Amino acid sequence: MKPLTPQAELSSFRRWWTQQCGGREVLGLALPLVLSTASWTIMHFVDRVFLTWYSTEAIAAAMPAGMLHFSMLCFPLGLAGYINTFVAQYYGAGRKHRIGLVVWQGIWLGMLAIPAFLLLIPVAPWIFAMAGHGEQIAELETTYFQTLAWGAGGAVVSAALAAFFTGLGHARVVLAVDCSAAILNLILDYLLIFGISPFPELGIFGAGIATSISQWAKVVAYFLIIYRREFRVPYRVVEGLRLDGALLRRVLKFGGPSGFQLFFETIAFTAFLFLMGRLGQTALAATTIAFSVNSFAFVPMLGLGIAVTTLVGQQLGRNDPPLAERATWVAFLLGGLYVGTMALLYLLVPSWFLSAHAAGSNPADFHELQRICTVLLRFVALYCLFDMTHIVFVSAIKGAGDTRFVLIITLIISPVPVVLGYFGTKQWNWSLNTFWFVITAWICGLGLIYLARFWQGKWRTMRVIEPDPEETVAPAGEVLPASGNSA
Repeated sequence: MKPLTPQAELSSFRRWWTQQCGGREVLGLALPLVLSTASWTIMHFVDRVFLTWYSTEAIAAAMPAGMLHFSMLCFPLGLAGYINTFVAQYYGAGRKHRIGLVVWQGIWLGMLAIPAFLLLIPVAPWIFAMAGHGEQIAELETTYFQTLAWGAGGAVVSAALAAFFTGLGHARVVLAVDCSAAILNLILDYLLIFGISPFPELGIFGAGIATSISQWAKVVAYFLIIYRREFRVPYRVVEGLRLDGALLRRVLKFGGPSGFQLFFETIAFTAFLFLMGRLGQTALAATTIAFSVNSFAFVPMLGLGIAVTTLVGQQLGRNDPPLAERATWVAFLLGGLYVGTMALLYLLVPSWFLSAHAAGSNPADFHELQRICTVLLRFVALYCLFDMTHIVFVSAIKGAGDTRFVLIITLIISPVPVVLGYFGTKQWNWSLNTFWFVITAWICGLGLIYLARFWQGKWRTMRVIEPDPEETVAPAGEVLPASGNSA
């Protein structure tokens, strides 16, 4: 095959960049969402840096308690966040009048999370006592979990409201709200963890308070924006303020498996982390720092995944699967370029990512943590490309409505590492590196499975929105195919 001339290569790149669902469009939607999720990364990273400076016990307790909180939050959060797919498909199908109504179904579901999490507060001491992490760590874990519970409802409601904007492609609104909330959280973290006058020194309790306040601040901000005329009128936000049984059932039908998948996957990871915590405080603290550093590669890919779900949903709403497929592969290429760069940095200059944690720590105490973290970042470099693959392709098939398959795979795969980890601590005397080998294999396997599912193509015929009656009957009375098929 004759190689392309430089002019031909440039022309090919321009086509790739400017075509519909090409590089420019995908990056234009994804970049604000990547920056938005990057703000979460910075918020959690600095939060954990502050806790590392405060005490080794605080940072060791933050990861298990935070992960358990997120695990419990996953089902309602996944359900509310899946409103994005409905909004995207309704928007692509030109049915704007249904968008306000479906967003309110997500908000009502989010409100149910408030009493559910408050009921978990009194049982938290028992949960962490059973983990076997030591009395002092268990007490700090309990405090952090109980404080985060007050902000859980805000996290879910804000996810449903964010889905309204992401589904429409207004990613900059989400960026502005998330960055503002992250800045608020960081300021409150600093004041409340260390007790900057006139604020009291609250340690890990202060970190939980800061996060909860920031979650509810996002809800207030989103409501102020969504009730502006440019959103309120065309999408019938006020008229949609009611329960719709049929639509709510569709949200539960497709969003339910998505929420359960997120829940089971995260609870399995949390259980695995708890088992790893039995290796000791140093191993748990090093793992917490390694995952905190990993968030620089992982969390921005969540923003890319939201963009993929949105673009796939919009194009399937327009009945154009080829454009949905193009958007997915473009996102995969962009994600690979970013994550590949991060993997190289983790391998070549791990000290860059650990310097912030070291800055406020006792050098003698941090030396061993740094040695272990440098090894763990090699595992991160190995699996992060597969993690990106997992996120991009699972987001694409979810954008079509293929959530049952995702749930089935999760139910099959997730128990395996937990069972292995249990016997690893009880009978096989696993080292920390062995645990990380299992994590790496787990993530790589998921990436390959969802790539294969996308390649299979069943997602092309799926839709989450109900057929539009006006599109199923032609003027002459001929019955036409519905605009979308239920998955």
